[in-house]
Amino acid sequence: MEKMESEARIAVVGAGWWACEHHIPHVKQNPHAELVSACRLGRAELGRMRDHFDLPHVTENHLEVYDRDPDGVIVASPHVLHFEHAAAALGRGRHVLVEKPMATGTADARELVRLVRASGRTLMTPYGLNHTPWMEQAADWVRAGRIGAVRHVALHMSSALLDLFGGEPMLETEGHLYRPPPSTWADPHRAGGYGWGQLSHALAALFFVTDLEPESVHAAVHRSKTGVDDHDAAVLRFQGGAIGILSGAAGLPKHGAPQLDLRVYGEEGMLLLDVEEGRERLSLQRLDGAGGERRMSRGEGFGSYTTREAVDRFIAICRGGEARNCGDHLVGLRTVQVLEALHASADSGGTVECA
Repeated sequence: MEKMESEARIAVVGAGWWACEHHIPHVKQNPHAELVSACRLGRAELGRMRDHFDLPHVTENHLEVYDRDPDGVIVASPHVLHFEHAAAALGRGRHVLVEKPMATGTADARELVRLVRASGRTLMTPYGLNHTPWMEQAADWVRAGRIGAVRHVALHMSSALLDLFGGEPMLETEGHLYRPPPSTWADPHRAGGYGWGQLSHALAALFFVTDLEPESVHAAVHRSKTGVDDHDAAVLRFQGGAIGILSGAAGLPKHGAPQLDLRVYGEEGMLLLDVEEGRERLSLQRLDGAGGERRMSRGEGFGSYTTREAVDRFIAICRGGEARNCGDHLVGLRTVQVLEALHASADSGGTVECA
């Protein structure tokens, strides 16, 4: 590996609510990165963002960011534009950090996988839960065979986001530079809803930890007043015979701690991962009695959702270094496969094979 001497030149495409609250500040705070361009629609919004962050270059045309010769591109545009913007960056030989979901259709996700392999560049989706020591530990245990071949998984996630998926202003974003628009989060024709917006996190955790490949989905959803899913339930089948259940709910009260609970049952034992505040635990238990429970406190970062770690790792990769990518193109693909099939199953009432 070559010695990293230069700063990583980073461009941001889709500099809206999330990018302005997290990605842009993280890039500017990293001593090894230079933010060379940012793109979003709206001349007034561009000027406001440029002045707020003291940016050297802003544009409404995402292709113009390449005039600034970035090493890496952060894509945080609306869900339905992720594929177009990530493909443009990969096609120009840039590393890409693309917000979840990686794409909103399996055919597009497979094309991104092809572009990653053809370009030799990295695609990372910055799932905050995946890029933590405890999620990496869970993945290392399962992939090392500590619980044997996976036979069953149970995955649940809950968030306090009835307002967001109901087309109303998200309470927590009052006072932010921009607020999340209903056109991204609450429009059923633009990949709005809990599945694309939140279960993408939970599924990424599942596929990073287990390396399973989805086969089919049978789902039912409850819809918000805007027509997007705000509660989801599904039965999953995976290649190789494993089965699973998936549950997602936007109906957590605003004062409640976010929930993610993953239980993986194998031929030789089980893994339990629970990040809810007050009951956080990572547990490995084998049928032969070996292993045992490992607990982590919030002081160790357990249960905390990090938005910076993935950005810092991405910057290291853009500088020619090495960093673990816990949300790579295959994790992204499998997540998209399940979500596309979940929505098709909810619409049809039947079981849908993953494309």
